[in-house]
Amino acid sequence: MRLIRFGAKGQEKPGVLIAGKRRDASAWFRDWDAAFFAADGLKKLAARLSSASPVELPEVAEGVRWAAPVARPGKIICAGLNYSDHAKETGAEVPKEPKLFMKAANTMVGPNDDVLIPRRSTKTDWEVELGVVIGTEARYLESREQAEAHIAGYCISHDVSEREFQLERGGQWSKGKSCDTFNPLGPWLATREEVPDVNNLNMRLSVNGQVRQRGNTGTMIHAPAELVRYISQFMTLEPGDLISTGTPPGVGLGMKPPTYLKAGDVVELEIDGLGKQRQICRQA
Repeated sequence: MRLIRFGAKGQEKPGVLIAGKRRDASAWFRDWDAAFFAADGLKKLAARLSSASPVELPEVAEGVRWAAPVARPGKIICAGLNYSDHAKETGAEVPKEPKLFMKAANTMVGPNDDVLIPRRSTKTDWEVELGVVIGTEARYLESREQAEAHIAGYCISHDVSEREFQLERGGQWSKGKSCDTFNPLGPWLATREEVPDVNNLNMRLSVNGQVRQRGNTGTMIHAPAELVRYISQFMTLEPGDLISTGTPPGVGLGMKPPTYLKAGDVVELEIDGLGKQRQICRQA
């Protein structure tokens, strides 16, 4: 299944993508949120879809906004430097254990919403990432296989970063990761059965039509299921939580000279089987 959400900000409704068409599922479910996942919602949705007639799922009009495919999560956990070649381009040491940081949950926006460059920012950067959405509560998981069973699905997650705030202003990374609009998500959440091999997905990002990042999830240091297992040793993962799994090389910080986003820039992202994003950068 491919879960979507649509509608104006603050008025989003749940839907599904069927044969390339967005369908409104709000008559069946309130939202794709923590309560939905916790109540075994994916199985219930699959059962409804197997017997539904088209009339039960009206088509969403073409011009209606694409929203993030899941409601605001309880938390967003990110894995930094999770691609060895990205660590190398930034001059950082490859971490022996996953390097975790938190990103504010209110950074999440739709896949095509504007990205706001913060006031006094000169180093706003791009990062295409695979997002993992948790389906069922997970704590102290013992294996990758066990961890996979707690994953609802996968999506594109744009981990926008302000490098001065992140690296030059003291403290942890949160300041450079949690600015408004810094996590476009979607366009859809593909459930696990929709992604035959999550460890072999090509990913791309371009700025103003020029390819900046090109990578594959197979070069992650810690694979998605391992990240779920690992994180569950330190905190309870709740239904609807989002994990961003790291970015391949090609970020602005690693360019010579470093190059960053400015107002008017257009960023486009794509991951195999998970759709495309497109954002225009605006000044906050």
